[in-house]
Amino acid sequence: MASDCQTDIEILTTNCLIVAYTITMNTVITEITPLSEKDCFYLVDRYKDRFTYPLHRHKEYELNFVANCHGARRVVGDSIETLGEFDLVLVGHGIEHGWEQHECVNDKIREITIQFSPDLFSENFLSKNQLSSIRQMLARSANGIVFSSTVILKVFNRLDSMAHSKPGFLRMLELLAVLYELAESGDYRTLSSSTFAALEPTVDSRRVRKVQEYINQNYRRDIRLADLAALVGMTPTAFSRFFKLRTGRSISDFIIDVRLGHATRKLVDSTNSVAEICYECGFNNISNFNRIFKKKKGNSPKAFRDVYQNHKMLV
Repeated sequence: MASDCQTDIEILTTNCLIVAYTITMNTVITEITPLSEKDCFYLVDRYKDRFTYPLHRHKEYELNFVANCHGARRVVGDSIETLGEFDLVLVGHGIEHGWEQHECVNDKIREITIQFSPDLFSENFLSKNQLSSIRQMLARSANGIVFSSTVILKVFNRLDSMAHSKPGFLRMLELLAVLYELAESGDYRTLSSSTFAALEPTVDSRRVRKVQEYINQNYRRDIRLADLAALVGMTPTAFSRFFKLRTGRSISDFIIDVRLGHATRKLVDSTNSVAEICYECGFNNISNFNRIFKKKKGNSPKAFRDVYQNHKMLV
């Protein structure tokens, strides 16, 4: 019998697209994408009557457009959202993602998926001034980012044109143009929490970064404002103002988000009970934990775990 650490190679066929993936010990599969090492990117345009592809991750960036998807549900990291008529998401850095049928009744769903390797944008290439907005967007894709309906309408014709064009250099230029237009719009928001995605703090302020690192290491314990302020040599009042000015949110909200990120990860990767996870992640009251979780994530901890378990049933 295979051990928990071993993986099995599976083949999934979806609308004439054959994709290999590995099933790991948790509920998320690791996809081996069709992208060839000799190609800059891979594009597939397909129509389908329902969402059947299980929750998965891969090292490649993915820009995914979906239309006629009202009522479907998108999962990116610890973000779970019900969709309107169309959706455009960019994911990268191995963040879990997937779309499920949920309440969608449309049988003419259109999906345009573009996958490209991180090697396409080397660190030296991305460091150029002209690519600064793309660099920031690709970095944020580690949390998954979703674009506004206004932006989607602006780039749809480009995506549609790419889907009907011949593979080659001009299609590559069009992809760069799409990414540039998306990045320059700035009209997008991140989906998953940084803690769930296991991302390091990236703020410029050394004092804020020092406090964030301390919270990430001590989120299980009682964290007091006075101790955080003393850590960077400031008064509690001054530190509170400073932290919110530099991060755009209060220190209490940040602590809650860190704890929730760890809680959602444990809900996905462990079989611990909701009560156990509550106390393991620094919450001292199960009722308060359930209330905060639902307010921030839109679902109860149990419902959140069930979504991931339901995706497992698709495999």
